[in-house]
Amino acid sequence: MTTFDPYASSRETTEGTVYSVTGGDWNELTAEIGSQKEEKIVVNMGPQHPSTHGVLRLVLELEGETVSEIRCGIGYLHTGIEKNTEYRTWTQGTTFVTRMDYLSPLFNETAYCLGVEKLLNITDQIPERASVIRVMMMELNRISSHMVALGTGALELGAMAPMFNAFREREKVLSTFERITGLRMNMAYIRPGGVQQDLPAGTVQYVRDLVKDLRIHLKDNSDLLVGNTIWMKRTEGIGYLDLAGCTTLGVTGPILRSAGLPWDLRKAQPYCGYENYDFDVVTADTADVYGRFLVRVNELEQSLRIIEQACDKLDKLDGAPVMVADKKIAWPAQLAVGADGMGNSLNHIREIMGSSMESLIHHFKLVTEGFRVPAGQAYAAVESPRGELGAYVVSDGGTRPYRVHFREPSFNNLQSTSAMCEGSMVADIIGAVASIDPVMGGVDR
Repeated sequence: MTTFDPYASSRETTEGTVYSVTGGDWNELTAEIGSQKEEKIVVNMGPQHPSTHGVLRLVLELEGETVSEIRCGIGYLHTGIEKNTEYRTWTQGTTFVTRMDYLSPLFNETAYCLGVEKLLNITDQIPERASVIRVMMMELNRISSHMVALGTGALELGAMAPMFNAFREREKVLSTFERITGLRMNMAYIRPGGVQQDLPAGTVQYVRDLVKDLRIHLKDNSDLLVGNTIWMKRTEGIGYLDLAGCTTLGVTGPILRSAGLPWDLRKAQPYCGYENYDFDVVTADTADVYGRFLVRVNELEQSLRIIEQACDKLDKLDGAPVMVADKKIAWPAQLAVGADGMGNSLNHIREIMGSSMESLIHHFKLVTEGFRVPAGQAYAAVESPRGELGAYVVSDGGTRPYRVHFREPSFNNLQSTSAMCEGSMVADIIGAVASIDPVMGGVDR
């Protein structure tokens, strides 16, 4: 009986011959490797590699420094979010889905809530002020997400300053989220029927001042990198994926638009009143890492334009409701902090507990049991920072979802890794994956 020797210089595996360098004469080792017909090695990049986005594993087959084959390994961050929603009420589902793509939580919430509202047949009943707030928050979130993509993408290719610049601006947006919702990320602010609560006093002017500040400082990274010789050599022609490849693989978002197709759900299939906003769909024609960088940089200005228009609309809608009028659906949205800085205001408590026993029972049932959603199925999609984010929601007529499934853009876009990277150098994989901008929380949901 033969025993396995872990210190042998080579051994056969399902991935091919694996060589172990554990000492001995180097000439003998190189002669053994050189005697093989195929001079290929299989290596792992990740799932703990510092230059990959999250816990993504890339299995590489190399011929020298050239990548002959690349495969993505996912599943290291699986959270079971979709399954967990089946055990919570429809409103509680927002606290789960917001944690999928944790860089764009508001888009997760919006897609889910739009699907639930379709099933409830209340899409046309959502207050206009609530829709405008949703748009403003999503566009702020698009800026904060793109800041991570641009900052970390530059850092992975060796540029330190753009990372500092990007996260400096991102902090301003996250502080705005905290001012409005109480949280910087995973807010569960967007609810079926509207939003959690109205904007705090002075928020519109605060956001206007933020837009002016961002418009000045968001240009710092483009000033550093556009035309920079080193940056151009690391991005131009790297990670190439043309329009045919994008459509074949179901790729959306900046990757698709960098190949020249102006596909943006905000224009193609408007939701939340996007048809009432004036903005452009940014495209490029390079279909490479540099093109995706340019698309994201130029989308920042379009988001600022939309936010300014949203602020104008909010001024005209001051005092309007932010939750659907049907009290059998509407989660309480008139919340206020008490004098002690905690909990609800006394007036709100008196309204619930002092008006009638029926209102108290209704409030208790709405919060604990939740509202019922008619049996059926619905699909709603939004344009997230990474592409088409769709929520497929199924109800059996109960107070909990029967099934919730997401068409997550990071999951679909990762399919393009092989097409982008095979035949390129190992060093170019980093830039290509960074330009996809995958968030593994969305992939392993």
